[in-house]
Amino acid sequence: MTATTTEGHNSVGSASREAFERAQRVFIDGTTRVTIERDPIPRYMDRGEGAYLVDIDGRRFLDLNGNFTTLIHGHRFAPVIEAVTRQLQSGTCFANPTLAEIGLAELICDRVPGVETIRFVNTGSEAVMFAIKAARAFTGRSAIAKIEGAYHGAYDWVEVSQASTPGNWGPADAPAAVPYYRGMPASVLGEVVPLRFNDVTGAERLIAAHAADLAAIVLDPMPSRAGLIAPTPDFVAAIQRVARKHGVLVIADEVLSFRQGYEGASARHGLTPDLFTFGKIIGGGLPIGAIAGNRAVMGVFDASQGRPLLPQGGTFSANPLSMVAGLASMTALDRAAFAHLESLGDRLRTQLTAAIARNRAPFSVSGAASLFRIHPKAVLPSDFREATATAAQAHVLKELSRTFSENGIILPHGAAACLSTPMTTADTDRVASVFDDFLATRSDLIESLAA
Repeated sequence: MTATTTEGHNSVGSASREAFERAQRVFIDGTTRVTIERDPIPRYMDRGEGAYLVDIDGRRFLDLNGNFTTLIHGHRFAPVIEAVTRQLQSGTCFANPTLAEIGLAELICDRVPGVETIRFVNTGSEAVMFAIKAARAFTGRSAIAKIEGAYHGAYDWVEVSQASTPGNWGPADAPAAVPYYRGMPASVLGEVVPLRFNDVTGAERLIAAHAADLAAIVLDPMPSRAGLIAPTPDFVAAIQRVARKHGVLVIADEVLSFRQGYEGASARHGLTPDLFTFGKIIGGGLPIGAIAGNRAVMGVFDASQGRPLLPQGGTFSANPLSMVAGLASMTALDRAAFAHLESLGDRLRTQLTAAIARNRAPFSVSGAASLFRIHPKAVLPSDFREATATAAQAHVLKELSRTFSENGIILPHGAAACLSTPMTTADTDRVASVFDDFLATRSDLIESLAA
């Protein structure tokens, strides 16, 4: 085992350092999720309290991560706690369906335009995997197109070009299919067509050129890891136009972006997909995923007459704990809750932008509703390539995250973050104030961006 230093940043306490020393004996790199952020060690948490987290050293932090945007109601949301507690008295999982799964399904089908039927799985990755399989079963084709740099979970085909770099991402008009991990099969690379986000001409040309092999175009309406950038209306229209022309299905991956509005992100941005994938907020903090769409395409799952075109099961799919938690969480996510989040998000993005202007700093802000991202770039990016940070920019972002930690706020290292319903204007004002102070006091560091 390779030794890892336990000399963490000063916002990481001694109890977390001791925990990490124990963890290195049982986990190959000290953690069991590659997504865990460390500096250079992780902060271990004891409990959540609404919009806040308390670590095992007793330090309290405003949580702008929300378990990677999952906890839209923050921590220990009372309706979810009550629903799960009641369900625990009745059982945790069965080989039979329950009424709770019908209730959650009805809520989502009633709320989201274009969702006529739904199937539950356990994770967002699983939802994306089965949505792609459904598209293949429906069209008889095997390849997919996806946005360069976009994250869609752990399935080989959607991992292609997820982490491409200037050294390997290829020409602007013909993005390369780049493997995500050593040993990724070459056959997978040959079945994925990377597209640049908001590139209307390029998307139309590449989709048309590969249409005979394409089962689906997988599209996050606002790709988080690819910059949290809004799609242009022309791009959305072009994707739908060329897809319909060639019989290619459109899959909207709303695992993360579903929190953009009462009806979801597709409705917000004018996208009318054939299939949707959901996760995160629809589980109320418990593991969940879902594939949804129109009855014609979802018919590939139909087992009422024997073996379906696409078998899909799962020991813990639609488990009652996730179902009751999800139903409680989503019921509370009414229009008023979304209006509150929209107002907070607009206020914060405006304040961050004002701080940038006031300090004449080379930064910009993207996002929508309860999502925001700070870019160490004077001009707001329009796609993944423009959003990719240079070494100097990445260093500035790390120092920004450290500054937030020192001020009792958890800001993810990439400065892509989210708000939750328990937050108030006082919380967002505090975030804006810390950012303003950073810009005002770290001019020496920020000057490196111009080098």
